[in-house]
Amino acid sequence: GLTMPFTFTPPFAQKPETASAVVTGATTVAGDAPANTVLLFTAGANGAILTSLNAIPRGTVTAAGLVLFISNDAGVTKRPKKSKTMAAYNAATTAAIPDTVFSEYSETTPLRLGANEQVHVGCLVAQAAGVVFNAEYTDY
Repeated sequence: GLTMPFTFTPPFAQKPETASAVVTGATTVAGDAPANTVLLFTAGANGAILTSLNAIPRGTVTAAGLVLFISNDAGVTKRPKKSKTMAAYNAATTAAIPDTVFSEYSETTPLRLGANEQVHVGCLVAQAAGVVFNAEYTDY
């Protein structure tokens, strides 16, 4: 009969995680070392899948581009992966705070990350109140 020289056990995403980060400074996208990005999370040793990403202002903000960056060298090189526009918002106790959702990423269409890849985030306009990015992901 046939014998297998090794056993194969596929890795399955198994460790649910959440992460949040606050961005206040104006991020750049030119070059491989954009200014004022913030580390959101680092994938585990076997990689991860990002299944949810959103951003929500902590107070009054002006309209701005929000950017998701990926780094596969511990943050030395950060390249833009996805961007969304966050609408302007005037903080008020009687209005919902707008939520900017990166809807491309979900349980059925996750962003796949390699081993130890990092997800950094940024806002193209400085926001004194800050913008909170929230992620749900699962390590392998």
